[in-house]
Amino acid sequence: MSGVTSMNLHGAVLGSLLLGAAMPCGAAMDPAQLAQIQKAVGELLHNQTAGLPGRVSYTVGAIDSRMTLAPCPTAEAFIPAGVRLWGNANIGVRCGGGTPWTIYVPVTVRIFAGVVIAARALTQGKPIEASDLLTQEGDLTQLPGSVVTDPAYALGRSVTHNVAAGQPLRQDLLRSQPVIQQGQSVTLRSQGAGFKVSTEGKSLTTAAEGQVAQVRIASGQTVSGIARAGAIVDIQ
Repeated sequence: MSGVTSMNLHGAVLGSLLLGAAMPCGAAMDPAQLAQIQKAVGELLHNQTAGLPGRVSYTVGAIDSRMTLAPCPTAEAFIPAGVRLWGNANIGVRCGGGTPWTIYVPVTVRIFAGVVIAARALTQGKPIEASDLLTQEGDLTQLPGSVVTDPAYALGRSVTHNVAAGQPLRQDLLRSQPVIQQGQSVTLRSQGAGFKVSTEGKSLTTAAEGQVAQVRIASGQTVSGIARAGAIVDIQ
């Protein structure tokens, strides 16, 4: 999906003044200076969000035009330490020279992308099929970080508790279906350069694809390996 940006210069509150070169409120800010600050913030947002996934939009909050700042040949916008351009944030704008000043301008960044939701009520433990899922656009900045965006991730897994229709799926609520059940007969495989060995055993654990399974072999020894589909356990 392409990263499309848009900017609306409206709403929000005054970016707080950090360092003093602001004159007392009274005369309106020079419109050219106001436009310069807005342009600096807009360009920073455009550059910093260009590589984000999905459809990106951002809004630059209003700057109090009653605030008078010392003239500045070039206003520099910057991202303050610890600030993430995700949802509501503040962008700094500073000016050096003989009369330095720094202000903070509120911004809102939204990331719209396809989000996987339940097409119908999902029952705990039941494998998820393609017909159980829908994809709709959602604002990732307003959703949990673990929300599922690729339907393939959910297919074949099951939910850890019932999920109502229309609810977004989260990775932490999904678990893989077991490929090996406790007590099941399995094939142990071990292979390397020039050799391949296999033997039979009985699984002592239930394991999903890629999980560690413990197996007891005929000698009574317990070995561990990686569970694979088809009742196979690979031993390194």
